[in-house]
Amino acid sequence: MEIKANFVDINQREIYAVKVVTNNHKISSVTKIDERCSTYILPGFIDAHIHIESSMLPPSEFARLAVRHGTVATVSDPHEIANILGIEGVEFMLNNAEQVNFKFYFGASPCVPATPFETSGATLGVEEIKTLLQKPQIKYLSEVMNFPGVIHGDEDMLSKIKAAQDLGKPVDGHAPGLHGDDLKRYIDTGITTDHEAFTYEEGLEKIQRGMKILIREGSAAKNFNALAPLIDEHYMMLMFCSDDRHPNDLYHEHINQLVKRAIAKEDDLFKVLQIACINPIIHYNLDVGMLREGDSADFIEVDNLDDFTILKTVINGEVVAQNGESKISPVPILKINNFHAGTKKPKDFTMPACKTVEVIQAIDHELITHEKLVNLRTVPSKTVGDPEHDILKISVVNRYEDAVPALAYVNGFGLKQGAIASSVAHDSHNIIAVGCSDEEIARAVNLIIERQGGICAVSGEDEWILPLEIAGIMSAEDGFSVAREYENIDRIVKETLGSTLSAPFMTLSFMALLVIPELKLSDKGLFDGRTFHFINSCKVEA
Repeated sequence: MEIKANFVDINQREIYAVKVVTNNHKISSVTKIDERCSTYILPGFIDAHIHIESSMLPPSEFARLAVRHGTVATVSDPHEIANILGIEGVEFMLNNAEQVNFKFYFGASPCVPATPFETSGATLGVEEIKTLLQKPQIKYLSEVMNFPGVIHGDEDMLSKIKAAQDLGKPVDGHAPGLHGDDLKRYIDTGITTDHEAFTYEEGLEKIQRGMKILIREGSAAKNFNALAPLIDEHYMMLMFCSDDRHPNDLYHEHINQLVKRAIAKEDDLFKVLQIACINPIIHYNLDVGMLREGDSADFIEVDNLDDFTILKTVINGEVVAQNGESKISPVPILKINNFHAGTKKPKDFTMPACKTVEVIQAIDHELITHEKLVNLRTVPSKTVGDPEHDILKISVVNRYEDAVPALAYVNGFGLKQGAIASSVAHDSHNIIAVGCSDEEIARAVNLIIERQGGICAVSGEDEWILPLEIAGIMSAEDGFSVAREYENIDRIVKETLGSTLSAPFMTLSFMALLVIPELKLSDKGLFDGRTFHFINSCKVEA
Protein backbone atom coordinates (compact mmCIF):
# COMPACT_ATOMS: atom_id res chain seq x y z
CA MET A 1 0.00 0.00 0.00
CA GLU A 2 1.18 3.53 -0.77
CA ILE A 3 -0.42 6.70 0.61
CA LYS A 4 0.46 10.34 0.02
CA ALA A 5 -0.90 12.70 2.67
CA ASN A 6 0.03 15.31 5.25
CA PHE A 7 1.66 13.51 8.17
CA VAL A 8 0.67 14.73 11.64
CA ASP A 9 3.96 14.01 13.38
CA ILE A 10 2.98 14.02 17.05
CA ASN A 11 6.50 13.39 18.31
CA GLN A 12 8.13 16.23 16.34
CA ARG A 13 5.04 18.48 16.57
CA GLU A 14 5.08 19.07 12.82
CA ILE A 15 2.80 18.52 9.84
CA TYR A 16 4.39 17.80 6.46
CA ALA A 17 3.62 15.92 3.26
CA VAL A 18 4.84 12.33 3.07
CA LYS A 19 4.62 9.17 1.08
CA VAL A 20 3.96 6.18 3.34
CA VAL A 21 4.65 2.70 2.01
CA THR A 22 3.48 -0.44 3.83
CA ASN A 23 4.63 -3.99 3.25
CA ASN A 24 3.98 -7.23 5.15
CA HIS A 25 1.83 -5.43 7.76
CA LYS A 26 4.62 -2.95 8.55
CA ILE A 27 5.55 0.62 7.69
CA SER A 28 8.43 0.13 5.28
CA SER A 29 9.08 3.84 4.67
CA VAL A 30 7.89 7.34 5.57
CA THR A 31 9.38 9.79 3.08
CA LYS A 32 8.94 13.56 2.96
CA ILE A 33 7.68 14.76 -0.39
CA ASP A 34 7.35 18.16 -2.01
CA GLU A 35 3.71 17.84 -3.01
CA ARG A 36 0.43 19.42 -2.03
CA CYS A 37 -1.79 16.89 -0.20
CA SER A 38 -5.45 17.30 0.76
CA THR A 39 -5.75 14.68 3.51
CA TYR A 40 -3.92 13.87 6.75
CA ILE A 41 -2.57 10.66 8.26
CA LEU A 42 -1.83 10.03 11.92
CA PRO A 43 -1.65 7.13 14.39
CA GLY A 44 -5.01 5.57 15.21
CA PHE A 45 -7.09 6.25 18.30
CA ILE A 46 -6.93 4.01 21.38
CA ASP A 47 -9.57 3.56 24.08
CA ALA A 48 -7.41 3.22 27.19
CA HIS A 49 -10.03 1.59 29.39
CA ILE A 50 -13.23 -0.09 28.27
CA HIS A 51 -15.38 -3.08 29.12
CA ILE A 52 -16.18 -4.44 25.67
CA GLU A 53 -19.14 -6.34 27.11
CA SER A 54 -20.90 -3.07 27.96
CA SER A 55 -21.37 -2.44 24.25
CA MET A 56 -23.58 -5.55 24.40
CA LEU A 57 -21.39 -6.91 21.62
CA PRO A 58 -18.61 -9.51 21.60
CA PRO A 59 -15.17 -8.21 20.57
CA SER A 60 -15.56 -9.18 16.91
CA GLU A 61 -18.73 -7.10 16.50
CA PHE A 62 -17.38 -4.26 18.66
CA ALA A 63 -14.44 -3.99 16.27
CA ARG A 64 -16.72 -3.74 13.23
CA LEU A 65 -18.33 -0.59 14.66
CA ALA A 66 -15.28 0.97 16.31
CA VAL A 67 -12.97 1.01 13.28
CA ARG A 68 -15.37 3.35 11.48
CA HIS A 69 -14.37 6.01 14.02
CA GLY A 70 -10.62 5.56 13.67
CA THR A 71 -10.16 3.30 16.70
CA VAL A 72 -7.38 0.78 16.13
CA ALA A 73 -6.98 -0.64 19.64
CA THR A 74 -8.58 -0.95 23.06
CA VAL A 75 -7.27 -1.67 26.54
CA SER A 76 -10.10 -3.87 27.73
CA ASP A 77 -11.04 -5.17 31.16
CA PRO A 78 -13.12 -8.39 30.74
CA HIS A 79 -14.38 -8.41 34.31
CA GLU A 80 -18.03 -8.30 33.23
CA ILE A 81 -17.96 -11.77 31.71
CA ALA A 82 -15.40 -12.93 34.28
CA ASN A 83 -17.96 -12.29 37.03
CA ILE A 84 -20.37 -14.59 35.20
CA LEU A 85 -18.16 -17.37 33.85
CA GLY A 86 -14.66 -16.88 35.32
CA ILE A 87 -11.65 -17.87 33.22
CA GLU A 88 -13.96 -19.56 30.69
CA GLY A 89 -15.53 -16.17 30.02
CA VAL A 90 -12.16 -14.42 29.66
CA GLU A 91 -10.99 -17.09 27.21
CA PHE A 92 -14.18 -16.56 25.20
CA MET A 93 -13.22 -12.89 24.84
CA LEU A 94 -9.64 -13.68 23.87
CA ASN A 95 -10.64 -16.29 21.30
CA ASN A 96 -13.35 -14.18 19.72
CA ALA A 97 -11.07 -11.13 19.56
CA GLU A 98 -8.37 -13.04 17.71
CA GLN A 99 -10.74 -13.73 14.80
CA VAL A 100 -10.76 -10.12 13.56
CA ASN A 101 -8.13 -7.59 12.51
CA PHE A 102 -8.30 -5.26 15.50
CA LYS A 103 -5.89 -4.76 18.39
CA PHE A 104 -7.60 -5.90 21.58
CA TYR A 105 -5.48 -5.90 24.75
CA PHE A 106 -7.01 -7.43 27.84
CA GLY A 107 -6.34 -7.29 31.56
CA ALA A 108 -6.58 -9.82 34.38
CA SER A 109 -9.46 -8.73 36.60
CA PRO A 110 -8.50 -8.78 40.30
CA CYS A 111 -11.94 -7.98 41.73
CA VAL A 112 -14.14 -10.87 40.69
CA PRO A 113 -16.48 -10.52 42.42
CA ALA A 114 -16.10 -6.79 42.98
CA THR A 115 -17.04 -7.24 46.65
CA PRO A 116 -18.07 -10.10 48.96
CA PHE A 117 -21.43 -8.39 49.41
CA GLU A 118 -23.07 -9.75 46.25
CA THR A 119 -23.58 -13.04 44.43
CA SER A 120 -21.53 -13.56 41.29
CA GLY A 121 -21.21 -16.53 38.97
CA ALA A 122 -17.46 -16.98 39.44
CA THR A 123 -14.41 -16.00 41.47
CA LEU A 124 -10.89 -15.18 40.30
CA GLY A 125 -8.42 -15.87 43.08
CA VAL A 126 -4.70 -15.22 43.20
CA GLU A 127 -3.80 -18.40 41.27
CA GLU A 128 -6.33 -17.67 38.53
CA ILE A 129 -4.94 -14.14 38.20
CA LYS A 130 -1.40 -15.51 37.92
CA THR A 131 -2.57 -17.90 35.19
CA LEU A 132 -4.19 -15.10 33.22
CA LEU A 133 -1.20 -12.77 33.60
CA GLN A 134 1.00 -15.36 31.89
CA LYS A 135 -1.03 -15.03 28.68
CA PRO A 136 0.54 -12.70 26.09
CA GLN A 137 -2.83 -11.06 25.37
CA ILE A 138 -3.10 -10.02 29.03
CA LYS A 139 -1.15 -6.77 29.24
CA TYR A 140 -1.99 -5.50 32.73
CA LEU A 141 -3.85 -6.03 36.00
CA SER A 142 -7.30 -4.54 35.53
CA GLU A 143 -8.90 -1.95 37.78
CA VAL A 144 -8.34 -2.62 41.48
CA MET A 145 -11.80 -1.64 42.70
CA ASN A 146 -11.46 -2.82 46.27
CA PHE A 147 -9.62 0.31 47.33
CA PRO A 148 -10.55 -0.12 51.04
CA GLY A 149 -8.92 -3.57 50.91
CA VAL A 150 -5.76 -2.16 49.34
CA ILE A 151 -5.55 0.69 51.84
CA HIS A 152 -5.94 -1.69 54.78
CA GLY A 153 -3.47 -4.28 53.49
CA ASP A 154 -5.81 -7.00 52.23
CA GLU A 155 -3.52 -9.94 51.48
CA ASP A 156 -5.51 -11.16 48.47
CA MET A 157 -5.46 -7.74 46.78
CA LEU A 158 -1.79 -7.13 47.47
CA SER A 159 -0.84 -10.60 46.18
CA LYS A 160 -2.62 -9.93 42.88
CA ILE A 161 -0.88 -6.57 42.52
CA LYS A 162 2.49 -8.18 43.21
CA ALA A 163 1.82 -10.91 40.63
CA ALA A 164 1.43 -8.25 37.94
CA GLN A 165 4.46 -6.30 39.11
CA ASP A 166 6.61 -9.44 39.09
CA LEU A 167 5.86 -9.74 35.36
CA GLY A 168 6.44 -6.04 34.69
CA LYS A 169 2.78 -5.44 33.87
CA PRO A 170 1.07 -2.19 34.97
CA VAL A 171 -1.77 -2.07 37.50
CA ASP A 172 -4.95 -0.09 36.85
CA GLY A 173 -6.76 1.75 39.62
CA HIS A 174 -10.35 2.54 40.52
CA ALA A 175 -10.61 4.99 43.40
CA PRO A 176 -13.53 7.44 43.12
CA GLY A 177 -13.15 10.38 45.49
CA LEU A 178 -10.05 8.99 47.19
CA HIS A 179 -7.61 11.66 48.39
CA GLY A 180 -5.04 12.54 51.03
CA ASP A 181 -3.25 9.83 52.99
CA ASP A 182 -5.61 7.09 51.78
CA LEU A 183 -4.81 7.97 48.18
CA LYS A 184 -1.08 7.91 48.96
CA ARG A 185 -1.36 4.43 50.51
CA TYR A 186 -3.32 3.24 47.48
CA ILE A 187 -0.76 4.58 44.98
CA ASP A 188 2.20 3.36 47.05
CA THR A 189 1.17 -0.24 46.35
CA GLY A 190 2.07 0.34 42.69
CA ILE A 191 -1.29 1.30 41.21
CA THR A 192 -0.63 3.64 38.28
CA THR A 193 -3.92 4.88 36.75
CA ASP A 194 -7.40 5.99 37.64
CA HIS A 195 -10.47 6.49 35.43
CA GLU A 196 -12.89 7.40 38.22
CA ALA A 197 -11.84 11.02 38.88
CA PHE A 198 -14.90 13.21 38.36
CA THR A 199 -13.65 16.65 39.42
CA TYR A 200 -10.69 18.74 38.28
CA GLU A 201 -9.35 18.88 41.84
CA GLU A 202 -9.47 15.11 42.23
CA GLY A 203 -7.73 14.54 38.92
CA LEU A 204 -5.04 17.12 39.71
CA GLU A 205 -4.25 15.63 43.12
CA LYS A 206 -3.90 12.17 41.64
CA ILE A 207 -1.61 13.45 38.87
CA GLN A 208 0.52 15.33 41.39
CA ARG A 209 0.94 12.07 43.31
CA GLY A 210 2.17 10.32 40.14
CA MET A 211 -1.03 8.72 38.90
CA LYS A 212 -2.12 8.85 35.26
CA ILE A 213 -5.69 10.00 34.74
CA LEU A 214 -7.96 8.48 32.11
CA ILE A 215 -10.51 11.07 31.01
CA ARG A 216 -13.72 9.09 30.75
CA GLU A 217 -16.67 9.82 28.51
CA GLY A 218 -18.98 6.83 28.37
CA SER A 219 -22.70 6.28 27.93
CA ALA A 220 -23.41 6.97 31.61
CA ALA A 221 -20.35 8.57 33.22
CA LYS A 222 -19.25 11.73 31.42
CA ASN A 223 -16.22 13.43 32.95
CA PHE A 224 -14.67 15.19 29.94
CA ASN A 225 -15.92 18.66 30.82
CA ALA A 226 -14.64 18.42 34.39
CA LEU A 227 -11.21 17.00 33.50
CA ALA A 228 -10.42 18.64 30.14
CA PRO A 229 -8.76 21.65 31.87
CA LEU A 230 -5.96 19.23 32.80
CA ILE A 231 -4.97 18.78 29.15
CA ASP A 232 -2.83 21.86 28.62
CA GLU A 233 -0.39 21.35 31.48
CA HIS A 234 -0.64 17.62 32.18
CA TYR A 235 -1.21 15.98 28.79
CA MET A 236 1.63 13.49 29.24
CA MET A 237 -0.24 12.08 32.27
CA LEU A 238 -3.58 11.67 30.49
CA MET A 239 -5.41 9.15 28.29
CA PHE A 240 -8.94 9.02 26.87
CA CYS A 241 -11.37 6.20 27.65
CA SER A 242 -15.01 5.16 27.45
CA ASP A 243 -15.18 2.67 30.33
CA ASP A 244 -18.69 1.66 29.24
CA ARG A 245 -20.28 2.47 25.87
CA HIS A 246 -23.65 1.19 24.73
CA PRO A 247 -24.08 -0.02 21.13
CA ASN A 248 -26.03 2.98 19.83
CA ASP A 249 -23.35 5.36 21.11
CA LEU A 250 -20.60 3.20 19.63
CA TYR A 251 -22.41 3.28 16.30
CA HIS A 252 -22.25 7.08 16.24
CA GLU A 253 -18.84 7.86 17.79
CA HIS A 254 -15.94 6.73 19.94
CA ILE A 255 -12.60 8.29 20.97
CA ASN A 256 -12.79 10.51 17.87
CA GLN A 257 -15.54 12.43 19.65
CA LEU A 258 -13.22 13.39 22.52
CA VAL A 259 -10.52 14.48 20.10
CA LYS A 260 -12.98 16.73 18.25
CA ARG A 261 -14.30 18.23 21.47
CA ALA A 262 -10.81 18.96 22.79
CA ILE A 263 -9.79 20.61 19.53
CA ALA A 264 -13.03 22.61 19.47
CA LYS A 265 -12.15 24.11 22.85
CA GLU A 266 -8.81 25.12 21.37
CA ASP A 267 -6.58 22.62 23.13
CA ASP A 268 -3.24 22.11 21.38
CA LEU A 269 -3.60 19.59 18.52
CA PHE A 270 -0.41 17.69 19.32
CA LYS A 271 -1.19 17.46 23.03
CA VAL A 272 -4.65 16.07 22.29
CA LEU A 273 -3.28 13.49 19.87
CA GLN A 274 -0.56 12.52 22.34
CA ILE A 275 -3.37 11.63 24.73
CA ALA A 276 -5.54 9.84 22.16
CA CYS A 277 -2.92 7.99 20.14
CA ILE A 278 0.42 7.68 21.94
CA ASN A 279 0.17 7.65 25.75
CA PRO A 280 -1.72 4.31 25.96
CA ILE A 281 0.91 2.61 23.78
CA ILE A 282 3.72 3.75 26.04
CA HIS A 283 1.96 3.08 29.35
CA TYR A 284 0.64 -0.40 28.51
CA ASN A 285 3.50 -1.42 26.21
CA LEU A 286 1.18 -2.08 23.27
CA ASP A 287 2.40 -3.26 19.90
CA VAL A 288 0.43 -0.58 18.08
CA GLY A 289 2.19 1.41 15.39
CA MET A 290 3.00 5.11 15.71
CA LEU A 291 3.66 5.70 11.99
CA ARG A 292 7.40 5.13 12.17
CA GLU A 293 9.47 2.98 9.83
CA GLY A 294 9.38 -0.60 11.09
CA ASP A 295 6.19 -0.07 13.10
CA SER A 296 3.05 -2.08 12.60
CA ALA A 297 1.03 -0.33 9.87
CA ASP A 298 -1.73 1.06 12.11
CA PHE A 299 -2.99 4.52 11.22
CA ILE A 300 -5.90 6.61 10.08
CA GLU A 301 -6.52 9.04 7.26
CA VAL A 302 -8.76 12.05 7.90
CA ASP A 303 -10.07 14.88 5.75
CA ASN A 304 -9.27 17.72 8.16
CA LEU A 305 -7.92 18.45 11.64
CA ASP A 306 -11.09 20.00 13.05
CA ASP A 307 -13.85 17.43 12.50
CA PHE A 308 -11.49 14.45 12.04
CA THR A 309 -13.85 12.75 9.60
CA ILE A 310 -12.37 9.28 9.17
CA LEU A 311 -11.66 8.45 5.54
CA LYS A 312 -9.68 5.30 6.18
CA THR A 313 -8.64 3.14 9.13
CA VAL A 314 -5.67 0.81 8.60
CA ILE A 315 -4.62 -1.99 10.97
CA ASN A 316 -1.67 -4.26 10.23
CA GLY A 317 -1.50 -2.75 6.75
CA GLU A 318 -5.09 -3.69 5.91
CA VAL A 319 -7.89 -1.20 5.32
CA VAL A 320 -10.52 -2.12 7.94
CA ALA A 321 -12.82 0.88 7.42
CA GLN A 322 -13.29 3.34 4.58
CA ASN A 323 -15.65 6.31 4.26
CA GLY A 324 -17.83 5.15 7.13
CA GLU A 325 -18.06 1.53 6.01
CA SER A 326 -16.56 -1.26 8.09
CA LYS A 327 -14.53 -3.77 6.10
CA ILE A 328 -14.41 -6.34 8.92
CA SER A 329 -16.60 -9.35 8.20
CA PRO A 330 -18.76 -11.06 10.85
CA VAL A 331 -17.43 -14.28 12.36
CA PRO A 332 -19.21 -17.26 13.99
CA ILE A 333 -19.87 -16.58 17.67
CA LEU A 334 -20.10 -19.16 20.45
CA LYS A 335 -23.03 -18.69 22.85
CA ILE A 336 -22.14 -19.34 26.49
CA ASN A 337 -24.21 -18.51 29.56
CA ASN A 338 -24.80 -18.99 33.29
CA PHE A 339 -28.44 -18.36 34.17
CA HIS A 340 -30.52 -20.26 36.73
CA ALA A 341 -33.14 -17.90 38.20
CA GLY A 342 -36.72 -19.08 38.44
CA THR A 343 -39.93 -17.20 37.64
CA LYS A 344 -40.95 -14.48 40.10
CA LYS A 345 -44.38 -13.32 41.31
CA PRO A 346 -45.56 -9.77 42.04
CA LYS A 347 -45.72 -10.54 45.76
CA ASP A 348 -41.95 -11.21 45.67
CA PHE A 349 -41.48 -7.46 45.18
CA THR A 350 -43.66 -6.27 48.06
CA MET A 351 -41.97 -3.98 50.63
CA PRO A 352 -42.92 -4.18 54.32
CA ALA A 353 -44.82 -1.22 55.76
CA CYS A 354 -42.43 1.65 56.48
CA LYS A 355 -43.13 5.37 56.70
CA THR A 356 -39.65 6.80 56.06
CA VAL A 357 -37.13 5.08 53.78
CA GLU A 358 -33.60 5.54 52.48
CA VAL A 359 -33.76 6.26 48.74
CA ILE A 360 -30.98 5.87 46.17
CA GLN A 361 -30.73 9.10 44.19
CA ALA A 362 -29.47 8.39 40.67
CA ILE A 363 -27.60 11.21 38.91
CA ASP A 364 -27.61 11.60 35.15
CA HIS A 365 -24.14 11.21 33.55
CA GLU A 366 -22.62 9.96 36.83
CA LEU A 367 -21.96 6.57 38.43
CA ILE A 368 -22.04 7.99 41.93
CA THR A 369 -25.39 8.26 43.68
CA HIS A 370 -26.67 10.28 46.62
CA GLU A 371 -28.92 9.20 49.46
CA LYS A 372 -32.09 10.89 50.61
CA LEU A 373 -34.78 10.19 53.22
CA VAL A 374 -38.34 10.14 51.87
CA ASN A 375 -41.74 9.72 53.49
CA LEU A 376 -43.81 7.18 51.58
CA ARG A 377 -47.46 6.21 51.59
CA THR A 378 -48.35 2.92 53.24
CA VAL A 379 -51.32 0.60 52.78
CA PRO A 380 -52.07 -2.41 55.00
CA SER A 381 -48.77 -4.24 55.63
CA LYS A 382 -46.80 -2.67 52.76
CA THR A 383 -45.09 0.49 51.54
CA VAL A 384 -46.10 1.96 48.20
CA GLY A 385 -43.85 3.89 45.84
CA ASP A 386 -44.65 7.33 44.46
CA PRO A 387 -44.10 7.53 40.66
CA GLU A 388 -45.71 10.99 40.59
CA HIS A 389 -42.76 12.27 42.63
CA ASP A 390 -40.23 9.93 40.98
CA ILE A 391 -39.84 7.51 43.88
CA LEU A 392 -39.76 4.07 42.25
CA LYS A 393 -39.10 0.59 43.49
CA ILE A 394 -35.80 -0.99 42.48
CA SER A 395 -34.96 -4.68 42.75
CA VAL A 396 -31.93 -6.91 42.22
CA VAL A 397 -32.71 -10.58 41.58
CA ASN A 398 -30.05 -13.29 41.89
CA ARG A 399 -29.65 -14.86 38.44
CA TYR A 400 -27.38 -17.71 39.54
CA GLU A 401 -29.84 -19.39 41.93
CA ASP A 402 -33.38 -18.94 43.20
CA ALA A 403 -33.40 -16.40 46.01
CA VAL A 404 -35.61 -13.70 47.49
CA PRO A 405 -35.23 -10.44 45.51
CA ALA A 406 -33.52 -7.50 47.19
CA LEU A 407 -35.66 -4.35 47.27
CA ALA A 408 -35.20 -0.62 47.78
CA TYR A 409 -36.39 2.70 46.38
CA VAL A 410 -34.73 4.93 43.79
CA ASN A 411 -35.15 8.50 42.60
CA GLY A 412 -34.01 9.96 39.28
CA PHE A 413 -35.34 7.52 36.67
CA GLY A 414 -38.51 9.50 36.03
CA LEU A 415 -40.68 6.59 34.86
CA LYS A 416 -44.36 7.51 34.81
CA GLN A 417 -45.56 4.02 33.91
CA GLY A 418 -44.27 0.49 33.36
CA ALA A 419 -40.93 -1.02 34.32
CA ILE A 420 -37.51 -1.72 32.85
CA ALA A 421 -35.16 -4.61 33.61
CA SER A 422 -31.72 -5.81 32.60
CA SER A 423 -29.31 -8.68 33.16
CA VAL A 424 -26.50 -6.16 32.65
CA ALA A 425 -25.92 -5.08 36.26
CA HIS A 426 -22.34 -4.27 37.18
CA ASP A 427 -20.41 -6.16 38.16
CA SER A 428 -22.02 -9.48 39.09
CA HIS A 429 -24.75 -9.11 36.45
CA ASN A 430 -27.72 -10.24 38.40
CA ILE A 431 -31.10 -9.02 37.15
CA ILE A 432 -31.91 -5.41 38.03
CA ALA A 433 -35.28 -3.73 37.56
CA VAL A 434 -37.00 -0.42 38.25
CA GLY A 435 -40.71 0.11 37.94
CA CYS A 436 -43.92 1.78 38.97
CA SER A 437 -45.65 -1.33 40.35
CA ASP A 438 -44.87 -4.78 41.68
CA GLU A 439 -46.81 -6.38 38.82
CA GLU A 440 -44.84 -4.56 36.14
CA ILE A 441 -41.50 -5.23 37.83
CA ALA A 442 -42.35 -8.95 37.98
CA ARG A 443 -43.28 -8.98 34.28
CA ALA A 444 -40.04 -7.28 33.29
CA VAL A 445 -37.89 -9.57 35.45
CA ASN A 446 -39.64 -12.68 34.12
CA LEU A 447 -39.12 -11.52 30.55
CA ILE A 448 -35.38 -11.42 31.23
CA ILE A 449 -35.45 -14.83 32.92
CA GLU A 450 -37.45 -16.36 30.05
CA ARG A 451 -34.88 -15.17 27.47
CA GLN A 452 -31.90 -15.98 29.72
CA GLY A 453 -30.65 -12.41 29.47
CA GLY A 454 -31.40 -9.07 27.87
CA ILE A 455 -32.73 -5.58 28.46
CA CYS A 456 -36.46 -4.99 28.38
CA ALA A 457 -39.32 -2.60 29.01
CA VAL A 458 -42.98 -3.31 29.78
CA SER A 459 -45.99 -1.03 29.91
CA GLY A 460 -49.62 -2.11 29.94
CA GLU A 461 -49.85 -5.05 27.56
CA ASP A 462 -46.76 -4.02 25.62
CA GLU A 463 -43.33 -5.64 25.93
CA TRP A 464 -40.02 -4.78 24.27
CA ILE A 465 -36.83 -6.80 24.66
CA LEU A 466 -33.31 -6.90 23.25
CA PRO A 467 -32.10 -10.47 23.97
CA LEU A 468 -28.49 -10.89 25.15
CA GLU A 469 -27.79 -14.56 24.63
CA ILE A 470 -24.02 -14.47 25.33
CA ALA A 471 -23.60 -14.66 29.12
CA GLY A 472 -26.76 -12.58 29.45
CA ILE A 473 -24.77 -9.43 28.62
CA MET A 474 -23.92 -9.58 24.89
CA SER A 475 -25.83 -10.25 21.69
CA ALA A 476 -24.68 -12.70 19.04
CA GLU A 477 -26.43 -10.69 16.33
CA ASP A 478 -24.96 -8.20 13.86
CA GLY A 479 -23.59 -5.22 15.77
CA PHE A 480 -25.26 -2.65 13.54
CA SER A 481 -28.65 -4.29 14.09
CA VAL A 482 -28.06 -4.43 17.85
CA ALA A 483 -27.28 -0.70 17.83
CA ARG A 484 -30.58 0.04 16.07
CA GLU A 485 -32.58 -2.23 18.40
CA TYR A 486 -30.97 -0.68 21.46
CA GLU A 487 -31.69 2.83 20.18
CA ASN A 488 -35.33 1.86 19.68
CA ILE A 489 -35.87 0.45 23.17
CA ASP A 490 -33.96 3.37 24.70
CA ARG A 491 -36.31 5.77 22.88
CA ILE A 492 -39.37 3.85 24.09
CA VAL A 493 -38.24 4.05 27.72
CA LYS A 494 -37.88 7.83 27.39
CA GLU A 495 -40.88 8.68 25.20
CA THR A 496 -43.44 6.08 26.32
CA LEU A 497 -42.42 5.26 29.89
CA GLY A 498 -41.21 8.79 30.64
CA SER A 499 -37.62 8.34 31.80
CA THR A 500 -35.71 11.61 32.07
CA LEU A 501 -32.26 9.99 32.02
CA SER A 502 -29.93 10.31 29.05
CA ALA A 503 -29.09 6.60 29.20
CA PRO A 504 -31.64 4.84 31.43
CA PHE A 505 -30.37 1.29 30.88
CA MET A 506 -26.75 2.29 31.43
CA THR A 507 -27.66 4.14 34.62
CA LEU A 508 -29.75 1.17 35.75
CA SER A 509 -26.81 -1.18 35.25
CA PHE A 510 -24.68 0.82 37.69
CA MET A 511 -27.24 0.88 40.51
CA ALA A 512 -25.78 -2.47 41.61
CA LEU A 513 -22.10 -1.41 41.51
CA LEU A 514 -21.28 -1.39 45.21
CA VAL A 515 -17.78 0.08 44.89
CA ILE A 516 -19.18 3.44 43.73
CA PRO A 517 -20.68 5.55 46.57
CA GLU A 518 -23.06 6.49 48.02
CA LEU A 519 -25.95 3.98 48.02
CA LYS A 520 -26.31 0.95 45.75
CA LEU A 521 -28.33 -2.27 45.80
CA SER A 522 -26.96 -5.81 45.51
CA ASP A 523 -28.92 -9.04 45.47
CA LYS A 524 -28.24 -9.17 49.23
CA GLY A 525 -29.54 -5.72 50.14
CA LEU A 526 -29.06 -1.95 50.25
CA PHE A 527 -25.39 -1.06 50.54
CA ASP A 528 -23.48 2.02 51.67
CA GLY A 529 -20.43 2.36 49.41
CA ARG A 530 -18.75 4.81 51.81
CA THR A 531 -18.65 2.46 54.80
CA PHE A 532 -18.85 -0.84 52.87
CA HIS A 533 -21.75 -2.05 55.00
CA PHE A 534 -25.35 -3.05 54.38
CA ILE A 535 -27.96 -0.68 55.75
CA ASN A 536 -31.67 -0.96 56.50
CA SER A 537 -33.71 1.03 54.00
CA CYS A 538 -36.51 1.46 56.54
CA LYS A 539 -35.72 4.35 58.89
CA VAL A 540 -39.13 4.90 60.52
CA GLU A 541 -41.59 2.01 60.73
CA ALA A 542 -45.20 2.65 59.85
